[in-house]
Amino acid sequence: MSTITIARKNGQVAIAADTLTMWGSIRESSKYVANPHKIISVENTYIGIAGPASGKMLIQESLLRMAGEGVTPDFSSPSAIFKTWLRIHKEMKDSLFLNTGDEDDSSVETSQMDVLIANPHGIFMVDAYRSVQEYTRFYACGAGLKYALGAMYAIYDNDAFSAEEVARYGVEAAAEFNDSTALPVISFTIALQTEEIPF
Repeated sequence: MSTITIARKNGQVAIAADTLTMWGSIRESSKYVANPHKIISVENTYIGIAGPASGKMLIQESLLRMAGEGVTPDFSSPSAIFKTWLRIHKEMKDSLFLNTGDEDDSSVETSQMDVLIANPHGIFMVDAYRSVQEYTRFYACGAGLKYALGAMYAIYDNDAFSAEEVARYGVEAAAEFNDSTALPVISFTIALQTEEIPF
């Protein structure tokens, strides 16, 4: 599992992730893995993935196939992200063998991963059932999310901390207390297009 965090503050958005890879009870730290990154970049958008180790590759390959068909992903709003994620899910299921693992009584198929998105339009989450939420301050997903949220809440209103520091502290707190999260932290920051928060 993973811990991914996002924060929005003072005209900046930031995303951060740990670098631990797990295969059942096997823990592989970044000193053993050449590609421990859980954040991918798509033009001006960063996507952090919490879920199976194959999740990053499934999303990257889906986006490559969409580009090959002339489809440009749109991550500018919750509705645009939802439509983009429907295409990604379809590609993962139909062509890349995503096992949704759903029971007959599930109302919606699962994509088997949660993702956080940071870009000039804001900070967003897409859960495993493709529900899209936009956040105004910060959020986290993955195994250490409770620790991350607590740490980010504790420092967010302190002017000494930037959006990137808020996001990084969340992952660091999760790494301290959650056995599925480990340092070092990878983070990225990008300027917001507008500071206005839609309601």
